[in-house]
Amino acid sequence: MEIFGYIAALFIGLSLGLTGSGGSILTVPILVYLMRLNPVISTSYSLFIVGSTSLVGSYKFYLKKLVSFKTALIFGVPSLLTVFLTRSLLVPAIPRHIIDIGGFEVTKGIMLMVMFALLMLAASFSMIFKKSPASQQEDAPQKADANYVALVLQGTLVGLISGLVGAGGGFLIIPALVLFTGLDIKLAVGTSLVIVTANSLLGFVGDILQYNIDWTFLLTFTALSVAGIFIGTALSSKVQGEKLKKGFGWFVLAMGLYILAREIFLS
Repeated sequence: MEIFGYIAALFIGLSLGLTGSGGSILTVPILVYLMRLNPVISTSYSLFIVGSTSLVGSYKFYLKKLVSFKTALIFGVPSLLTVFLTRSLLVPAIPRHIIDIGGFEVTKGIMLMVMFALLMLAASFSMIFKKSPASQQEDAPQKADANYVALVLQGTLVGLISGLVGAGGGFLIIPALVLFTGLDIKLAVGTSLVIVTANSLLGFVGDILQYNIDWTFLLTFTALSVAGIFIGTALSSKVQGEKLKKGFGWFVLAMGLYILAREIFLS
């Protein structure tokens, strides 16, 4: 099964390179079901993998001057603080045994995977039904006053989600930036990647002293994911990214439903 896991690592970056988002949502399921890692350590490894792949993606947007660092700072500070506190204090404090429901033991691992599956369902709907970038850019307010309070609250929420399940949360960040700051879609995507990079890597820093990290495995898996970005970027001009994203959204939806069924009925 491990060989399929390494192939899937390439697919994570490939999806990001082709569509600009989405691939990282599969990182935790790949680590848990293909690489046979514990769900808790999988969320930790996912933060490093997501952060590293997003770093490469954000650099590409930075070169095109499609990053708003002011917005990233306003959104990112509460998000960074929340994700760091969540990984260093909240996640370690969650007990292994949470509750028994009709003879079914809800463990820490099951809870995290169910939460991740629900996040996958939300992400899939975002990818399937989201308007095309051109349409979003037309509908977005071009000179809207930034709603900083809403931006800070959204940043805190994204930090909590990222810290708990090890996902970047880009599908939450991009709409928030467009809605609350009036950024056009391309600038929102580039700014989102910077925020995801910072959130994920700082969250992982909070885990270094908590867990025994297998650096050889983690760096190998991450390198394959990053390589996938360059392959996807090279292919992006030959593939319709919007149609691909919708198809990938249906795949994520199926995976989310599979994880829910597996964790609830087969654990």
